[in-house]
Formats: sequence, C-alpha cells, structure tokens
Amino acid sequence: MKKYTLLFVLIVVTGLYNTINAQKTKKKETAALQVTQGLQDRQVWVNNLYKIAYPVIHNLAEGTLKQNLPLEIGPQYYLPVKKVTYLEAVGRTMAGVAPWLALPDDETAEGKMRKQLRDELLKGLRNAVDPAHPDYLNFRTEGQPIVDAAYVAHAFLRAPKALWEPLDAVTKQRFIEEFKSLRNRKGAYNNWLLFSALNEGFLLSIGEQYDPARIDFGVRKIKEWYVGDGWYSDGEKFSMDYYNSYVIHPMLVDLLKILVEKKMAQQQDYDQAIQRMVRHAEFLERIISPEGTYPAFGRSITYRTAAFQVLAQVALMEKLPAHITQAQVRGALTAVIDKMYSGNQNFDSNGWLVLGFNGHQPMIADQYTSTGSLYICSIGFLTLGLPASHAFWTDAATDWTSRKAWKGEPVKKDYKVEY
Repeated sequence: MKKYTLLFVLIVVTGLYNTINAQKTKKKETAALQVTQGLQDRQVWVNNLYKIAYPVIHNLAEGTLKQNLPLEIGPQYYLPVKKVTYLEAVGRTMAGVAPWLALPDDETAEGKMRKQLRDELLKGLRNAVDPAHPDYLNFRTEGQPIVDAAYVAHAFLRAPKALWEPLDAVTKQRFIEEFKSLRNRKGAYNNWLLFSALNEGFLLSIGEQYDPARIDFGVRKIKEWYVGDGWYSDGEKFSMDYYNSYVIHPMLVDLLKILVEKKMAQQQDYDQAIQRMVRHAEFLERIISPEGTYPAFGRSITYRTAAFQVLAQVALMEKLPAHITQAQVRGALTAVIDKMYSGNQNFDSNGWLVLGFNGHQPMIADQYTSTGSLYICSIGFLTLGLPASHAFWTDAATDWTSRKAWKGEPVKKDYKVEY
C-alpha cells in the first residue's frame, strides 16, 4: 500500500512540477512575444523617420541640398522660396531626429543608421553656416528664418551632447551670430512670439548674450492666451488647428525649463505648463481612430505627424497620465506612422516629401508651404529618444482609447480640467 501511495505522490509532484515549468515557459514566451512586438513597432518608427530625414541630412552633408530639394509650393505661395525653404527643411528635420540621435552608439542595425545620420548632420551643420559653402542657409533676411532657426535651437536643446557640443568652435560661433542676426526682424503676433523667445532662450542656455525682452514678452503673451482645458489660443483669436502641438506646448515647456534652471522663472510656472501639455496629450491620444487615422482639420495639415508632437514629447518625458499607458500610445502612434509613411504616397520618386496630407494634394497646402516646410512631420517621432529597452517599447500591446470605445470596452470619462 505504501508503495502505491508513494507512487501516487510522485505522479502528483511530477505533474505539478511539469505544470509549473510549463507556466514559466509560457510566461517567458509571452514576455518574449511582447518584446518582439514592441521592437517591431519601433522598427516601423525607425525605418520611417530615417526615410523622411535621410534626403535632407545626407544632401546637406554632401553640399547638394539646394541642388536637389524640390521647390514645390502651395497655391498663392507668397514667400521667396529659395531664401526660406532650405532652412525650413533642415531645422524641422533636426528638431524631430534630435532625441533619437542623442541615444548612445551601439552595433545594432538601428544604431548604425542613427550614427550615420548623426555624423552626416554634424558635417552638414558646418556647411549650413559657412558663408562660402553652396548650402549656406539663410538666417539673415526674410521673416521665415525666425521660425526655422527656432527649430534648429530646439534640436540643440533636445540633444546638446549629440548635436551642439561636438561642433567645432568656428561653427558654434557662426551659429551664435546667425541667431543674433534674427533680431532685426519681427514676426507675427501669434505663436511666432515663441520662436523669437526660444532662439533667445537657446543663447541664454549656452551662456551667450541674449535679449530678455523677447523671452519675457513671448512667455507672458502665450500664458495670457491660455483658453483652458489644455488649449492655448494662437494669438488673440482661437483657431481650431494643431498649432498647440506643432509649436505652443513643446516650445513653451522647454523654454520655461531653461528659465527655471537659470532662476528666471518659478518652478510652479513650469509645472503648470507641463500639466496643460499633458492634458493636451490626452486629446491627441483620443483623436486617433481605431484604424490609425486622425482628423484633417485646421491650417497646415500638410505637416502630417507633427500634429502629435505633444503626445510624443509627453511620452518621451514619461509624463503620461495614469490612465494612458505607454503601450497604448505606442500602438496608436505606430498605427498613424505606418498608415501615413510605410507606403510611398507621401514621397516622390527621389524620396522627398510631397505637398499634401496623405498623398500628393497640393490644393490643401497653405500659401506659406513649400517642400521644406513639410519636414516638420519629424517632430511626431520624438519618443524614439527612449531606448529600445524602455517599457514604452517592451510592454504588451494595448488598445488605445478609440479602439476600446468602439469595441464597447470600459474607457475613462473625459472632463475638462482647471489648470
């Protein structure tokens, strides 16, 4: 009898052992699958950002940007395109790739792509401010360079060790003088105030002479134009468009960060701006449809994924609200990026972006939009600045809000906030 009892116990113990092992194996396989899926999502981002940025960065490095960038313009375009479009392309591309290029080198395929772009961009930046170079970029005339110099400044602020510090002393001084040259012009009485302010904020951040009046005026007016619930008015009258994401929240937050560090603003001002930006990110996450589309409303819709800069930056800063997971933001933005760029409808035969929202649609381009303007789309990719090992990329895929809602699953009620 004892023999059979021991045999039974052995069978039970063996069964339990096998079950536990099987469960552990399944958990490992599930975890591995989750990581694989996240890395596949990341690859979608990497491939498409590289696809967008490479023509601009490579041609600037080779001294062929002015030779090869198409000069397609929108209806009733009113700017001298050759004086503005090249700086537009460079500054806007830089602002989007900066966090990604700031990651350390590694021997992965992605790491090699990243290093190539960083090395070429550093080479190109020397060309950009060399008056004797064929790709010398115009900071000195027209109003538009105030805008696109600010995107250059934003890139330097986002990746100082990768993009600013490695520059030689002559190139740095040339950039400083180009930024200072912008002061003999003024821009529009709207989000443009932030461009002037951020240009001066960058100079402040590197210990250079700066204009405090431009900084103070820009910050004060934008704060006055806050209309509530995460939205600023772009000027005195509110417009329903994506300029809160293209410009206002990210530039205000990053400018205030500099001012707090320099004891020129209160921590509570920065914290409040962050709260407002986080609230705006909630709206952006909700407007992404179950299929990865989003509404084409407001001016400058040819800026494409720039509409999601706020959501991408909030995720990069790890400031997402508790009810929005990193994985659902990854899923939502991957769906948008894949739908918009993995095909070739938004590129010409040489790989340059074409005027339009999703395809060649020049009739919807604004009167200030040229090919160079389109490269602002890269700022929707900021979250690539989180390494591949980060939970944003490794957590299990999760449906985003609109997917949950249209499936009849529980979603958080949405109410205005008072910040």
